[in-house]
Amino acid sequence: MKAVVLAAGEGTRMWPLAVNKPKHLLSVGTQPLIGHIMQALKECSVNEVFTVVGYRKDQIQSAIGNGDRYGLRVQYLDQPQRTGTASALKVASEALGEEPFLAVYGDLWLNSNAIGEVLEKAKTCPRVMGVVEVMDPTDYGVIQLEGDRIVRIREKPKGSRGAKGWVNTGIYVLDAEVFRAIGNTRLSKRAEYEVTSSLQQLLDQGLEVRAAMIYKEDWMDVGRPWDLLEANERSLAHLPSRVKGTVEQGAVIRGPVYVEEESVIRPGCLIEGPAYIGKGCVVGPNSRIRPSTSLQDRVMVGTSCEVKNSIIMSGSRIPHMSYVGDSILGEGCNLGAGTITANIRFDEQPVQMRVKGRLVNTGRKKLGAIIGDSVQTGINVSLLPGVRVGSGSWIGPGTVVSRDIQSGQSVLMKQTLTTKPMKKRGTAPKDD
Repeated sequence: MKAVVLAAGEGTRMWPLAVNKPKHLLSVGTQPLIGHIMQALKECSVNEVFTVVGYRKDQIQSAIGNGDRYGLRVQYLDQPQRTGTASALKVASEALGEEPFLAVYGDLWLNSNAIGEVLEKAKTCPRVMGVVEVMDPTDYGVIQLEGDRIVRIREKPKGSRGAKGWVNTGIYVLDAEVFRAIGNTRLSKRAEYEVTSSLQQLLDQGLEVRAAMIYKEDWMDVGRPWDLLEANERSLAHLPSRVKGTVEQGAVIRGPVYVEEESVIRPGCLIEGPAYIGKGCVVGPNSRIRPSTSLQDRVMVGTSCEVKNSIIMSGSRIPHMSYVGDSILGEGCNLGAGTITANIRFDEQPVQMRVKGRLVNTGRKKLGAIIGDSVQTGINVSLLPGVRVGSGSWIGPGTVVSRDIQSGQSVLMKQTLTTKPMKKRGTAPKDD
């Protein structure tokens, strides 16, 4: 069976992490999101993949190539106007032909179990949607079921917050009937052509669409920055222990830790797994890497630093005496000595974050900072829980960052110095 992966979108909710790269290339665990999808496809014996690309398509093509590293044959289809999932799928109609095919959204975290459930159900029906049960379906396509038959699809309905329900996972097996429905699909209220609207047309025509129930542990939607932390935790949960680099005498490794080639763990370090250390990294001396941390290639964590449950992207540096907890650093960042990411509120309530101008409850008791590419901080900078710092910004020494900082900003603390003569208490010390 052929597969199509929809990876043309920009990912504005992921700001500032998806400014310089597609959201599908954001790293979790040991590889980008779309890499996990490619790996799962191969494990399910799907060998031919068409990837629909658009935003910064050259980066996806460079990262995945022709699919050799995954044992796949990957071809690329361009979606010049990104107007929704239905129009993305339409781009692949000629390549996919009349036979049933697998379709997967490219911004998911999943494993082969999730795809396998959909493929298994497709043995009895040519149109299948993967569904999962969640506590709050407000932000998803909500599915009404009768047994395993789908009877109605509602995209992001109002009034469902807090109610348990089945939602669309973005994993399908479909046939050519969907392309005929796409031709008649109208713009949604969100000004997009959505494949769920096309499937509702088929249901209205009396055509059958079956549901494949997927376990929550095998799938998650990665649409907001903090979702990356959970996806990273899931990816590292089954990480094998392997040391290809150098662990110097006096460093301690506990639990499953994967250290790539050319990386060095210096004396006095404690690495607690599961943790991933990419190629060419330097950790220590006397630093601590705590569980569920992923250091991508060429990261430096210097003297007396602590990094916990975080993603540090390629080329970033945390040189000395800093704490990074439950946070994400983009590529090429440089944190000054004593930089602290606060990750818990005083009242211990879930951290809130602004997404597209709206304050959102992240549901996480611990969440630090989300920092874009090429951000620099001076010494003793403190970032409060849930703040985001846009790419290319500079945060001056001693600054407490309590709100989001847009890209390309210089933030300085205004300080007033007061000097006056000291009362005479004896002879003042002489300057050397």
